[in-house]
Amino acid sequence: MFTGEYGHTIDAKGRLIIPSRFREELGDKFYLTRGMDGCLFIFPQDAWTEFEQKLAALPLTSKDARTFTRFFVSGATECELDKQGRILVPQSLREYANLVKDVILAGNLHRIEVWSKERWTESTNYTDMDNIAKGLQDLGITF
Repeated sequence: MFTGEYGHTIDAKGRLIIPSRFREELGDKFYLTRGMDGCLFIFPQDAWTEFEQKLAALPLTSKDARTFTRFFVSGATECELDKQGRILVPQSLREYANLVKDVILAGNLHRIEVWSKERWTESTNYTDMDNIAKGLQDLGITF
């Protein structure tokens, strides 16, 4: 499981250091793709394969299913770490996530989220957690 929050920078060539705590869990090859809320997702190989299977099971007759699948799969790229523990983030993904310099890598259970520091700060306003927790009770999550 991926946990924790790490601040790094992305260089002008689009190289991003993956925190050492995440490297072992990721393995030799992993996948980077568009994520929800304007961030990027990094999936280890096994989690990506499981996610692909779920996407493949969606009905082709559903426009929303096709769009949802296209969103994740068309932007996906297989990654390997270089000797410095970095990956190259393609320009299209950098633009999608607005990655210019300061970046936050946040563990989120079976994946890592990559955020611009600005978007991370905007999206992590945890002032309404009581109402969110109440809403999650409908999904069977209780505290």
